[in-house]
Amino acid sequence: MKPINVGLMGVGTVGGGTATVLKRNAEEISRRAGRSIRLFIAANRDAERARAVCGDEVIVVDDAFRIVDHPEVDIVVELIGGTDIARDLVLKAIANGKHVVTANKKLLAEHGNEIFARAQEKGVMVAFEAAVAGGIPIIKALREGLTANRIESIAGIINGTSNFILSEMREKGANFADVLAEAQRLGYAEADPTFDIEGHDAGHKLTIMAAIAFGIPMRFESCYLEGISQLTAKDIAYAEELGYRVKLLGLTRRTDSGVELRVHPTLIPESRLLANVNGVKNAVLVNGDAVGPTLYYGAGAGALPTASAVVADIVDVTRLLTADPEHRVPHLAFQPDQLQDLPILPIEEVVSSYYLRIQAIDRAGVLANITRILAEHGISIEAVIQKGAVGDGAAEVVILTHRVREKYANQAIADIEALDSVAGPVVRLRMEELNG
Repeated sequence: MKPINVGLMGVGTVGGGTATVLKRNAEEISRRAGRSIRLFIAANRDAERARAVCGDEVIVVDDAFRIVDHPEVDIVVELIGGTDIARDLVLKAIANGKHVVTANKKLLAEHGNEIFARAQEKGVMVAFEAAVAGGIPIIKALREGLTANRIESIAGIINGTSNFILSEMREKGANFADVLAEAQRLGYAEADPTFDIEGHDAGHKLTIMAAIAFGIPMRFESCYLEGISQLTAKDIAYAEELGYRVKLLGLTRRTDSGVELRVHPTLIPESRLLANVNGVKNAVLVNGDAVGPTLYYGAGAGALPTASAVVADIVDVTRLLTADPEHRVPHLAFQPDQLQDLPILPIEEVVSSYYLRIQAIDRAGVLANITRILAEHGISIEAVIQKGAVGDGAAEVVILTHRVREKYANQAIADIEALDSVAGPVVRLRMEELNG
């Protein structure tokens, strides 16, 4: 039987890992796929580097369009990243009737609706397991393993850079800037870390998972993003005193009013498994109506873990090459004509619990005024602790609230900040029990 020819676009960290896995495990892969899969051609700006990684038996070019136009290529693997050139390449590959495997979460979150529609028209597959949580097979779990379930919610630690920073801040009591510098030195953070630390990377991944879980189009533009750059070691320490860990959490939940789609620092009870995911690891908690809560944990990035997911997609596509396109697993789990454009809730309409840190003058009646304002806005209190003096006769009060709609929390915070006895802005972090 004719081998499946793979065209690899981008021979960087993940592309190099993919070439390595395809060569190293060639026999095992072909036994699983039912036919030989070979790396036929690769494209990279640095052709010499690509040749050194891929070997002399692989055609190496410096123009990726030569791959999507090559008549002998069956599966195109896009590992270039970004959205501009990658989008053009993927759409051209689809137009040429080639199947696509990609790890590009930004491309799918922002242009996935167009890409999947084109692929449906041409009867080709777009596989993207590696786009979310590296080597963790969360896409396959959501699309296939949990297909009997009505998915209620997904909560994930899906950015290793941010999780490393928060883990180090908690363990060492260090400030954000110092830990970020350490993450950059170790290669966990880019020179410009904005994409990771401000929640964009997690938002792209969450958008993809929400689409598969709820049968909705990609709606990244409606995802609420809040990063970790303003977090202080003080708040992480106070949260731990109260029995919580702070994580950058991607959370999507189905409600009667619409779908929550949000990324932000979140207090999670330290007894939860998700709260104990540390370092650069990822974990995703999925709650289904039949199966209950299920947790998926592992390496969320790296050359070989991500390559594991890329090659698994190549094998899946190979197995289904001869299948009737109408009977393949749909790209977003639901049949294309059954997607529902459910509303995405604005953050003001989301219901959550809150951690509030307030700096106030240490005198009688101040705490009573604060609790009165909370009560006026229908916010009940779970816990209150008063910390030591912070200078100028002021002390800090930390309050944990019960669940309330965010717009009411915002109104209460504004009224508290207007008190003469309160100095500076109130620090607010959201809390989630994640108890299923």
